[in-house]
Amino acid sequence: MTTAIYPGSFDPITNGHLDIVKRASSIFEKVILGVYDIPHKSLLFSVDERVELACKAIVDYKNVQVIAYSGITIEFARQAKAQVLVRGLRASSDFEREFEMALMNKKLAPDIELVCFMANLRYQFLSSSLLKEIITLGGNLDDMVPAHVSAALKKKLLP
Repeated sequence: MTTAIYPGSFDPITNGHLDIVKRASSIFEKVILGVYDIPHKSLLFSVDERVELACKAIVDYKNVQVIAYSGITIEFARQAKAQVLVRGLRASSDFEREFEMALMNKKLAPDIELVCFMANLRYQFLSSSLLKEIITLGGNLDDMVPAHVSAALKKKLLP
């Protein structure tokens, strides 16, 4: 069985993330959405909240599970007995960062492969920071995040 890890902060999970989950789950027997607990960036949601939002979003994918983790992603992949890391690419800036990480991960774990999915054109522009700004300014997130994520963003960001 091939197990893939799709790591990220998912603060919050978006329809772009879910598109990658859907595509990865159709290729790999098992996909673990790894929610990184303390990335080096400001977070809106706690790790428990991000896991809960992700779990609700992936309920229809029987071969996908959500697990919070800390430490080096490649070590998390080893603990999960994953053979593959999954990443999504939106733009050239994503490629440069992912390329650097891929080289480091290959050095640390030559036996774990990287599979990158090009973002669907519908989601090329999506970023969690933009979504937070849109909600704060009273914008509509239909088609960008699941309804429960939109509600959670409103609860956190609107008075």
